[in-house]
Amino acid sequence: MKVIKFILVTITVFLVACSNDNSNSSNNTPNPLAYAQFLDVAYGTNLQQSYDIYLPEGRTNATKVIILINGGGWTTGDKSDMNAIKDMIRQDLPNYAIVNINYRLADENNQAYPMQINDITSVVNHLISHKSQYVISEDYGFIGVSAGAHLSLLWSYAFDPDHHSKMACSIVGPTNFTDPAYLNNTDPELQALLEVYGVNPTTAFLEEVSPYHQATASAPPTILFYGGQDPLVPVSQGTAMRDKLIELGVTNEFKLYPNGGHGWIGADLLDTWVRLSTFIQTNL
Repeated sequence: MKVIKFILVTITVFLVACSNDNSNSSNNTPNPLAYAQFLDVAYGTNLQQSYDIYLPEGRTNATKVIILINGGGWTTGDKSDMNAIKDMIRQDLPNYAIVNINYRLADENNQAYPMQINDITSVVNHLISHKSQYVISEDYGFIGVSAGAHLSLLWSYAFDPDHHSKMACSIVGPTNFTDPAYLNNTDPELQALLEVYGVNPTTAFLEEVSPYHQATASAPPTILFYGGQDPLVPVSQGTAMRDKLIELGVTNEFKLYPNGGHGWIGADLLDTWVRLSTFIQTNL
């Protein structure tokens, strides 16, 4: 009987201890937040002003945010164009939140600048005002392709007074509209693209909308990718931007794919992602 009594007492103590442990766990160690996503979140009154947000499991108020900006010559394109990059981030960098944005597209009645820069500001303000709901930080990294890369750099260099942008990536993005390769071009397709920013614009205006002319020593770390055979964005757009960042003492990385055009595939694309993911983890 004494042995039975001892066993019963031991079991009781064990169960109480387990109960106390569970209680402490539930009260003092909150369960990690589950993965969540919200699609077509409106940040303005125009139908094009929306974004998709992907929130990682286990996020905290320190979770960094990567903002994706698609290309399309400032007149076309959609956030779905960036889904491949979004998927790579989710797979290889699962601790980052991702915001994939649409912005108002330029047409004959709506100029690209400053409309699209204003949209990026509106996105950032919307994220800040909802950061408690999303459980994210105010630290952002930007990845843009083509026109989206131009916007990523321009906003990060000239329209971010509170320095929320901690890194910026340009994949085949225009950086300098005063580049002789642009001013003296004879390509009708390229000229039509450039005229989105005005027919016969002033030099002062071209400098205002050029990341090259807006970069300062406080610009965020920047990584640049360009193709040697790009018919729309000359190599000089990347090399000049690189040299300017070096002159300013800004952390940067530059990669040229000699056989790449306005984008690339295969081993070059894999190399881009390896370099970009490392840059993100180092700087954001």
